[in-house]
Amino acid sequence: MNYPEKVIIGDITVRDGFQHEEKFISTNAKLWLVEELVACGFKHIEISNFGNPAGMPQFGDADALFKKIRNSKKIKDLLNDVSLTAVTIRERAIERAIQAKLDGYGPDRILLMVSTSESHQKKNSGLSLNDYWKMAEEYIPKAREAGIKVNGTVSTIWGCPIEGPTDMSDAIDFAKRWLDIGANDVEHADHDGSASPDRVYKYFSMLMDQVDNPDKHIVHFHTTRGWGLANVLAALQAGMTNYESTMGGIGGQPANMVDGVPVSGTGAYYYKESSNVGLVTTEDMVVMMDEMGIETNLDIDRILETGKMVEKIVGRKLRSECVHQGRIPKSLSGRE
Repeated sequence: MNYPEKVIIGDITVRDGFQHEEKFISTNAKLWLVEELVACGFKHIEISNFGNPAGMPQFGDADALFKKIRNSKKIKDLLNDVSLTAVTIRERAIERAIQAKLDGYGPDRILLMVSTSESHQKKNSGLSLNDYWKMAEEYIPKAREAGIKVNGTVSTIWGCPIEGPTDMSDAIDFAKRWLDIGANDVEHADHDGSASPDRVYKYFSMLMDQVDNPDKHIVHFHTTRGWGLANVLAALQAGMTNYESTMGGIGGQPANMVDGVPVSGTGAYYYKESSNVGLVTTEDMVVMMDEMGIETNLDIDRILETGKMVEKIVGRKLRSECVHQGRIPKSLSGRE
């Protein structure tokens, strides 16, 4: 098998992971996890969403959390090498992020998102694709002028939970368009677990035929149907070097119930079993890559310990097999 010798892994638990939780995760718990992730060696961490907290109260502490992180004595000397990201789907969220940056505590990077499915785009952003591109073209220069990098995400690459099958070639065009209008990098997202390994390999092979820098392209898989790590392997074989994931494999569509109170989120859940969805598991992915001899520059043992604490934070057993079974021994035990 052919795959890269080293990869970059970003952790997005604090944003994408916690957004699907139906209880509010305290700001101090989020801060603790960010500090641990930085100590584990992660250089790319998603922190929060600057969208309207009325619909997503999990992110009602976005400003407070960023301020606490910037003032953390534990990671003060490490943050210069870490990129902190906030999701900013619409104009007001981008404006909030820019103001926070000007005030000295805001994100280093923001995330905008388009879907190849018009229905998914409308539900996720409230805008048509055409209108969203116009908005992005207007606001990307404003963010970059404020010193904020911009990620352009492409969603529903392998299928849409609303419309069904999609055309992968549309996503290639969208990825190139993001870079053309000023995005620093592009996330390629399977937000509902529609991707299968054969189509993952085909898609990223198509992408690599048309772009010259895999480091600008980030692989984002959900494992709704259990194929997440198989898809990671397929992406590795296609030459992709940049991945993101969540501790315990948590995450997904924003919760429409938080602390027993119904909220809008993004509407009804797409999933038949909403409690058993999420992203590729950080702990299992880094252990798998380590066994394959792929360099991650991460403290894997500390990641596994952090994963145990995340289970306590959310209050249930999560999906990491390596947290529960441990790593494969690297030397003989001495037992007969």
